[in-house]
Amino acid sequence: MSVPHRPFALAALVAMRPKQWTKNALLFAALIFSARFKQPDSLGQAGLAFVVFCLLSSTGYIYNDLRDVESDRKHPKKRHRPLAAGHLGPRAAWAIMGLATAAALGLAALLGAWFVVVALAYFATTLSYSLYFKNFVILDVMVLASCYIWRAVAGAVAIDVPITPWLLVCTAFGALFLGFNKRRGEILLLEGKAGGTRKSLAHYSPAMLQEFQAITTSGTIISYALYTVSTNHGLLLTLPHVLYAVFRYIYLIDQKGEGAAPDETLLRDRPIQVTAILFVATAAAVLLWVPGATPPPR
Repeated sequence: MSVPHRPFALAALVAMRPKQWTKNALLFAALIFSARFKQPDSLGQAGLAFVVFCLLSSTGYIYNDLRDVESDRKHPKKRHRPLAAGHLGPRAAWAIMGLATAAALGLAALLGAWFVVVALAYFATTLSYSLYFKNFVILDVMVLASCYIWRAVAGAVAIDVPITPWLLVCTAFGALFLGFNKRRGEILLLEGKAGGTRKSLAHYSPAMLQEFQAITTSGTIISYALYTVSTNHGLLLTLPHVLYAVFRYIYLIDQKGEGAAPDETLLRDRPIQVTAILFVATAAAVLLWVPGATPPPR
């Protein structure tokens, strides 16, 4: 079945994968849990950081598509991407990458030198994944998880708050949970079909990924639960939201064939969307009104 032609502007936008910008919402974690969301300056800084990472992540996605254009054409879903479908040429893709990178670094400079360092570390990690680590079993997911950690760190650096060990631990386990479940979703999607395009998938098996799923699910839930009881007991009210979102995501992979594209799953599934809104609202309410919620000064 042929892929409908897209106008250039639309093809360029789709190539930047705006649906995946939802991953950069992690930059707001430090804003919420430091209770700085009630300060307009901090809101503006976090918003600017979000824009920077959206531009940088889009650059990485386009570069990845340039490298994988031939293999993407064999994939049941990736063949619809603008480069694989022939709606966007390599020259245009390189031009978009250059403009997005220049704009991102220019905006990053407004947030200070340390934010630029973190943004560059994130960008280098995404490129190292595309160039090298994407073909290595286990390491591919771990490198992708480190991109989430850089996002969390960048959010804290942007608003100048301490980077707590809990932020790093919870982010790491949550990212590994998503990463290994993404691999599981990809295997289920391609089961019984020819044309698997990711080399590392050949080294994964459903049984092994189920083990990884169990480990990372436990780590995600336990690390977040320990964080809530060690900082503010009121945040325990957010734990049911985390539990439901984790269990719902596993359900979608096992029973609905979702998970190969977490960004699309999260944007499409209404129960998870409602849970995310309730999580943010509950956390904000606790940090505003429960005694002892605001972290001590640095």
